[in-house]
Amino acid sequence: MEYQKKQLSAVILVTGACGQIGTELVAALRKVYGRKQVIATDLHDATAISDQQRPYHQLNVLDKDDLESLVVTYGVTQIYHLAATLSAKGEEAPLKAWHLNMQSLLNILEVAKDHKLDKVFWPSSIAVFGPSTARKISPQDALLDPQTVYGISKEAGEQWCAYYREHYGLDVRSLRYPGLISYSAPAGGGTTDYAVAIFHEALQNGSYECYLNPDTALPMMYMDDAVRATLELMNAPKEALKERGAYNIGALSFTPAELAIALKKHIPDFTISYNADKRQSIANSWPAGVDDTMARHDWNWQPEYDLAAMTKDMFDHLEPVYKNSNAATMS
Repeated sequence: MEYQKKQLSAVILVTGACGQIGTELVAALRKVYGRKQVIATDLHDATAISDQQRPYHQLNVLDKDDLESLVVTYGVTQIYHLAATLSAKGEEAPLKAWHLNMQSLLNILEVAKDHKLDKVFWPSSIAVFGPSTARKISPQDALLDPQTVYGISKEAGEQWCAYYREHYGLDVRSLRYPGLISYSAPAGGGTTDYAVAIFHEALQNGSYECYLNPDTALPMMYMDDAVRATLELMNAPKEALKERGAYNIGALSFTPAELAIALKKHIPDFTISYNADKRQSIANSWPAGVDDTMARHDWNWQPEYDLAAMTKDMFDHLEPVYKNSNAATMS
């Protein structure tokens, strides 16, 4: 009963709501808390947002005053801060990526502290790992030596979240997301995003040129599992959470070659070629998998999708879209 009361009274603000994670997380949150209780924000012009996506506000997370105004106006009790520049894109403009990723987080933490918000969710990433991390399986307490500005900002962000939790009592929770695979939003500039683009290229062209080598194994997760993990973490009792930084969470680990084999079961004539670029060096610094024992112990984390189930669900959602698109083009 107490949990139900908290659900009814929660008012949630989501930054980066139009991104790969935000698109599905906002929908999931609205199923739990009600549409009007979840305020979506992003840089997109509000006039381009459909009624189904509202309430929505255009927000630059670097503008602390606008952020604070929304928190006060709506009586926000929780923030899910998803806005960020991702790994590969961040390397194109490192200082800009650092400023966005770090200053936006500090704005969120300060506003949450000053207005005594109940909870904050902020995603970390496998990008915090580096060459010193065990290549096969990264432990929860691995030495963090990130090789990208994105990873550096995530490592620093984990420390800032721990600082606000310890010094101000702010309930900040975090997951180290692996590569995320989704059918509902385009890839956002991450090193692992080949695993999203490959489905679109397979359905549109029957082939794909991969920017990673065929044997590059990386931790991955289907978006349904990632959203569920996020909600489960945020709803776990505070006293059960022992990790002071961000939890490792695992689900899948596969190579581009293994994913191509899974795709060929749906499109037998699909072909893949390889032309590794600068993203390969980023991938080489990350582990092939992560040890998520603490997440399984502290809040009973269990993934549901394996490679075959994920591939089938992606095709189930994307095939009708491309069939309808091709039919419209031919007519």
